[in-house]
Amino acid sequence: MPTTVAIKVPTPHGPTDVTVAYARVGRGEPLVLLHGIGHHLQAWDPVVDILATEREVVAVDLPGFGASPALPAGLAYDLPTTGAVLGALFEALELERPHVAGNSLGGLVALELGREKLVRSVTALSPAGFWTQAERRYAFGVLITMRGIAQRLPLPLVERLSRTAAGRTVLTSTVYGRPARRAPEAVVAETLALAGATGFEQTLKAGTTVRFTDDLPGMPVTVAWGSRDRVLMRRQGVRAKRLIPHARLVRLPGCGHVPMNDDPALVARVILDGSR
Repeated sequence: MPTTVAIKVPTPHGPTDVTVAYARVGRGEPLVLLHGIGHHLQAWDPVVDILATEREVVAVDLPGFGASPALPAGLAYDLPTTGAVLGALFEALELERPHVAGNSLGGLVALELGREKLVRSVTALSPAGFWTQAERRYAFGVLITMRGIAQRLPLPLVERLSRTAAGRTVLTSTVYGRPARRAPEAVVAETLALAGATGFEQTLKAGTTVRFTDDLPGMPVTVAWGSRDRVLMRRQGVRAKRLIPHARLVRLPGCGHVPMNDDPALVARVILDGSR
């Protein structure tokens, strides 16, 4: 079960209290895991035990997602605020420049943390921010549709669908390359997380003007993309490599936009290699 911590986040109007949920396991150099929009820290469950053999793993629910409450009124769901929240969290948990891995929105946030030199290394799995405007509009349309479906489906129907491989495919094939592999209880939990994410709309709104354009000199960076990503097309990985020439670009065969469940061993190896 996630633990929550109240932290003081610096803002232009003075320190503000923010509560963040996280789960911590393992020993070794610290590694922070950041999920995508509408998801929660349990998205990393398939790889956590593997990572924890070599790292102290801290999986985080971003503000307004999972078990983390919404941000206080007046705080924006943008990269500077999210970076400030995570910087304060690192300090509260005594994580001195941890490694960081993120997926989708979490990948973009991880790269921003790398740009700010708050972390030791960055592994970004299908990160947001390397899109054209047309690709961004398409991705946002997919996400809004998924959110609407999650909010309209009655829980008994979600539970019934999750019990079969065909039902799990209906519910999750947009983000998983191998949706039948997802555990039924995980499908139910993440459908509820997407439906109830208080930070969804404001995070999406903040992302309309976001495009990552910086190199990260001196920062070890790995960018990995699933070959079956239906949300952010894998050609965006080539763009990321052009913008960050020293980055290691890795293909994840058979994996979708959220690759951790599609091939846990491969994804864990990519993250561990990227954080060495």
